[in-house]
Amino acid sequence: MGIIERIKEIEAEMARTQKNKATEYHLGQLKAKIAKLRTQLLEPPKGSSGAGDGFEVTKFGHGRVALIGFPSVGKSTLLTMLTGTHSEAASYEFTTLTCIPGIIHYNDTKIQLLDLPGIIEGASEGKGRGRQVIAVSKSSDIVLMVLDASKSEGHRQILTKELESIYFKKKKTGGISFNSTLPLTHVDEKLCYQILHEYKIHNAEVLFREDATVDDLIDVIEGNRKYMKCIYVYNKIDVIGIDDVDKLARQPNSVVISCNLKLNFDRLLAKMWEEMGLVRVYTKPQGQQPDFTDPVVLSTDRGGCMVEDFCNHIHRNLIKDVEYVLVWGTSARHHPQHCGLGHSLHDEDMVQIVKRKEKEEGGRGRFKSHSTDPARISDREKKAPLKT
Repeated sequence: MGIIERIKEIEAEMARTQKNKATEYHLGQLKAKIAKLRTQLLEPPKGSSGAGDGFEVTKFGHGRVALIGFPSVGKSTLLTMLTGTHSEAASYEFTTLTCIPGIIHYNDTKIQLLDLPGIIEGASEGKGRGRQVIAVSKSSDIVLMVLDASKSEGHRQILTKELESIYFKKKKTGGISFNSTLPLTHVDEKLCYQILHEYKIHNAEVLFREDATVDDLIDVIEGNRKYMKCIYVYNKIDVIGIDDVDKLARQPNSVVISCNLKLNFDRLLAKMWEEMGLVRVYTKPQGQQPDFTDPVVLSTDRGGCMVEDFCNHIHRNLIKDVEYVLVWGTSARHHPQHCGLGHSLHDEDMVQIVKRKEKEEGGRGRFKSHSTDPARISDREKKAPLKT
């Protein structure tokens, strides 16, 4: 029996089981089994050499954005219009069969945009290359969930369900104890031990700071859930009424566009820039004019936005020679401000690095710390006799 069949069998058993106090421990064990099987679906087949069909692409630029959505919602057209990269678009489904990258040039930065094949129901179980699509989107900084404005609500729920089933939050535990800071209504100590035993974990420390459910506990034990930033992009707004467009635009983390009429692309780029949180820092060499052509781009998700991160971005050994830095911009209280390595930089700040000065041997100037003359008179260098 395959993994998908085993998952369906367990789901059928859960559907037949009545939910009450007597069966909650059994249901908890079944949920743990399903979570383990879904994790196995994401792992590559054993014995594979690692050679693939080139689905994944190398990271490039200052950020990565993935286009997720059902077939024929306008992902390929959106990639072509934002990046200029040609991605085949047609009226039939599954036009895109692999990952197609493009580059967005926005605010002096380069953002990599990936056009992924359409997702279908059951993608988290491996259907329709769903496993590869979700794995690539997991490596992105932000996800653009492209939806058809005329079918938005149903598609949004299905896509969210498929993505949530494989994004896990990593957490390491050790020891064996069960504690909680508040009364628990969904999980007790016995149920927690049974779920841990299902994973063959005999040394664990579990602490509940909120009234979590069995699913939340399984997510923590799995240790590979990842929560990502997501923007819901509603395309084809030219086929619905203005009232429906206004309703979609007012939803949180949502942008309405029309690839057919080229509407609201500037708002989409601004929202994407805001969610990614990129920070541009310009350099100013000592005694020279600042360079506003090629900024150093930092991000909280990619290393941090401190002065120390800025120095490491330029060269990893530079931080050893830094005495202090001068900062101009919104992060400085006055211009310029002397800052240390722990100073947090803002977008469009300007930084000048002042290095430590090397000390000369024997001191400097008229007053030296010690004499350089020989200790013995016989060792002194004799002057050559004068020529007559």
